[in-house]
Amino acid sequence: MRFSESWLREWVDPPLDAQALCDQLSMAGLEVDALELVAPAFSGVVIGAVEAVEPHPDATKLRVCRVDVGDEEPLQIVCGAANVAAGQRVPVARIGAVLPGNFKIKKAKLRGVASQGMICSASELGLAERSDGIMTLPADAPMAEDLRDWLALDDHAIELDLTPDRSDCLSIAGVAREVGVLNRLSLTEPVEKPVAPLLDDRYSLQLESPAACPRYVCRIIRDLDPTAETPLWMTERLRRSGLRPISPMVDVTNYVLLELGQPLHAFDLDKLEGAIRVRMSCAGERLVLLNDEEVELDDDTLVIADDHGPVAMAGIMGGAASAVSETTRDLLLESAFFAPEAIAGRARRYGLHTDSSHRFERGVDPMLQQRAIERATTLLLAIAGGRPGPLVEVLSEADRPQPVSLLLRCKRIQQVLGISPDDAQVVDILTRLGMSLQSIPVGAAGDNAGEPTAESAREGARGWQVSVPSRRFDIQREVDLIAEIGRIYGYNAIPVTHARSAALTRAPQEMAFDIDQARRTLVARGYFEAITYSFVSPEQNRWFDPSPASAPLALANPLSAELSVMRTSLWPGLIQVMRQNLARQQARVRLFETGLRFLGGSADLRQSPSLAAAIVGSVLPEQWGTSERLADVFDLKSDLEAVLTQTGRLDALRLQPPASEHEAHPALHPGQSAAFWLGDQPIGWIGTLHPLLARRLELPNSVQLFEIDLAALGVGKRPAFEPLSRFPSIRRDLAILVPVELGFEQVRQTVMAAAGDLLKQLILFDQYQGDKIEPHHKSLAFGLILQASSQTLVDAEVDAVVQAVLERLEQELGAKLRT
Repeated sequence: MRFSESWLREWVDPPLDAQALCDQLSMAGLEVDALELVAPAFSGVVIGAVEAVEPHPDATKLRVCRVDVGDEEPLQIVCGAANVAAGQRVPVARIGAVLPGNFKIKKAKLRGVASQGMICSASELGLAERSDGIMTLPADAPMAEDLRDWLALDDHAIELDLTPDRSDCLSIAGVAREVGVLNRLSLTEPVEKPVAPLLDDRYSLQLESPAACPRYVCRIIRDLDPTAETPLWMTERLRRSGLRPISPMVDVTNYVLLELGQPLHAFDLDKLEGAIRVRMSCAGERLVLLNDEEVELDDDTLVIADDHGPVAMAGIMGGAASAVSETTRDLLLESAFFAPEAIAGRARRYGLHTDSSHRFERGVDPMLQQRAIERATTLLLAIAGGRPGPLVEVLSEADRPQPVSLLLRCKRIQQVLGISPDDAQVVDILTRLGMSLQSIPVGAAGDNAGEPTAESAREGARGWQVSVPSRRFDIQREVDLIAEIGRIYGYNAIPVTHARSAALTRAPQEMAFDIDQARRTLVARGYFEAITYSFVSPEQNRWFDPSPASAPLALANPLSAELSVMRTSLWPGLIQVMRQNLARQQARVRLFETGLRFLGGSADLRQSPSLAAAIVGSVLPEQWGTSERLADVFDLKSDLEAVLTQTGRLDALRLQPPASEHEAHPALHPGQSAAFWLGDQPIGWIGTLHPLLARRLELPNSVQLFEIDLAALGVGKRPAFEPLSRFPSIRRDLAILVPVELGFEQVRQTVMAAAGDLLKQLILFDQYQGDKIEPHHKSLAFGLILQASSQTLVDAEVDAVVQAVLERLEQELGAKLRT
């Protein structure tokens, strides 16, 4: 919401400078985002009267003007603007004037003709981004007056960053009410009188969707002057509010929008056919909007239609076919209340955002429509003449928002704010906010019926029944009223108090998984942390988690179709970040993210804290000391094991490759992926991105991924000291033949079970498949590190362990010693 300080001060003028006023608004919850001058600094520019315009003797595009600025003699000024004409009042920069950008005006000759100043355009004065010619002023502009003073250009533009609940402050009237309440000042509102109709023309209305539009008011105005121009005072207020003046018919509707907060729309009456029908669109209907964009409407979009079809998208934007133009003489003026739930999200769905939709989707006062259309009619008649007809209104009282009445308890104010303001203060604050109060006894339990109890009578419990203004959509509960009291009372005025009881603190479990340590570990290994949205597109989520059992939770009001479901995996966000980095010539990408996955759908929603990572490219950054090698799944496994070291349970960590394609993760390569298990608990997946998915996402085939459930890690194993053995260790190397489909994890478990406590370390140092061994088999070579804590092992003891290992491998896995 952007507006000029001078406009606001016409409604209410507190004894504060601009900065103090902005500070006061921010402290009251209306955050000021910007405070800036409405025009850049310039000086020496006065209002002049063009007396004569003659062609330049030596240049066809230049004109020699004689301009009266109140001196004894008129100034001779050479001007290149095509729209300069005798009889105009124009801004004139005299010799010595300084324009924006420190541009100084000096006496000069243009093609041999002396020029004693400069006739300025709006852009040259910093009042517009671009101009097609000089700036013309009203005929009654006082000649020789300083332009900056006459236009009050030392004014400020204030821009508010309002929260969505304060739609009542999306207007000068709303902000003025707040300033008046904060400073105990009354408002000076424009004098408003109902416009007497001069003709009896009425337009037929039909409300076919009363729940979405419970109130619609319109009026015919005929015989407007299409050549009329918007007065300078109005165009300046629009400009300072960030709107571009267009024509009186459009400018008046924008002006009332800013002044009162009620969006209006003007239809060219000659372009409408039949009755106005407020209805839901039919799927497939098309509408060309005012911005010349054609949209295909869904079946839940509210439209204003005539006999030929939609003529406007209700509460969002009008249609081009029925728009007013420079030849419009007769129009239909619309002022309606559209329910916020009928407008919310519709503009974003069509890629639109307008001042109208911004207000309607937050809530417009349902009692404001008649006042707004009367105000617009008064302004339009004053500017362009015309003959108004009577107001035509269709109202569905049952569907219009009903007044809110709330019980407010004194005791509850003290509990929430920590202060007990006087009853007179409470009544004063809420009354100034436009609420009406009725004092009533309140039960000790605070029942809404307000029936006193014997205990409450003894304690003198008291309260009020408060009627809330229709414009305040944000006040729906008792605590909302209390928040208003605290806001106007002043949070700075509430004394600081300290808790009187000792705060209870709980130390974290010593072996709980430390996510910050995990972050540091990954960063130390060359990863970058990514932070992505918790919502993704349904298609992307389906690529990485297509299971019907894990259907994602759909958002009721998504930002866009690409961000419409809650993620069930962190991979879609990480992959999107990886794609963006690869597109920017970053060949080596290592990313991780911690966050929540949303599982179970709306019926059984679970938020699962997770850790995921994705890598692609070489193992090491480019260097001269080693040749380049692409990272594979074992490199990623090494990084994950480094993270899981803090659990103290690496010995219980195991990989379980899928036994079939049915058990494989759909986003991972079935032959290069595995489920991660910690003991008997599955904790996640690791593997190479599936080639089909990599091709669809235009990614290399060497993308490696892991994702683990942090909650499944549980509490780690506390490290315990073990005395170091004073006796030497002995190593024995074995090479065995096993079926090619057998994983080393099974071999490791079997060896550890057979060797017992003497086995201190198991090292796999070779794997071989080839012509020198049986077909469908592979050779695994590993070393056994054996050591006792109380004695030196002798060969007989070592041989017995080796023999036990070989026998167990043969019995359980069919392994044979390779000779």
